[in-house]
Amino acid sequence: MAIEIERKFQVLNDRWRKSASAGSALRQAYLIATKNRTLRVRTIDAERATLTAKFRRDRMGREEYEYAIPYSDALQMFEFALGIVEKTRYQVRYAEHLWHIDVYSGVNEGLVVAEVELRNGWDDPPHPKWLGPEITGNPLYSNRALAMRSRAARQTPSSPSPVGRPTVPIG
Repeated sequence: MAIEIERKFQVLNDRWRKSASAGSALRQAYLIATKNRTLRVRTIDAERATLTAKFRRDRMGREEYEYAIPYSDALQMFEFALGIVEKTRYQVRYAEHLWHIDVYSGVNEGLVVAEVELRNGWDDPPHPKWLGPEITGNPLYSNRALAMRSRAARQTPSSPSPVGRPTVPIG
């Protein structure tokens, strides 16, 4: 078991890309999703997979259990998804901290979030210039909430909007 303590921020611009890793394509299916606990299956670069259980301790900390599982099992578990998140994760090292930059696709296209894992809840690493407002603890930006948004979009039939584009529900 590991305790995950992280802070999340919006990203203002693409300046982080000049020092970013190549990136990994992630798909996350939420199998159980409540306010304080989740069970998630994740595929990484369409070749490996993990199963993760998280239990919220407080606003910034969670107990996390993560296990490698067969990729084929993960694909089967996606059939039971309550919601799915798709994103590309990049890593950027800044001032001795490793930042994870998630660039969302699918229903959450256009959202870019930076996360940094910390040793304790009061750690405040230097903020890169491309970092925007903090969103730690904001339920609208949790991966669980973003996954549920994808579920709502899949279940609601599109209807024409006044300008002829499909309407996608938010929330």
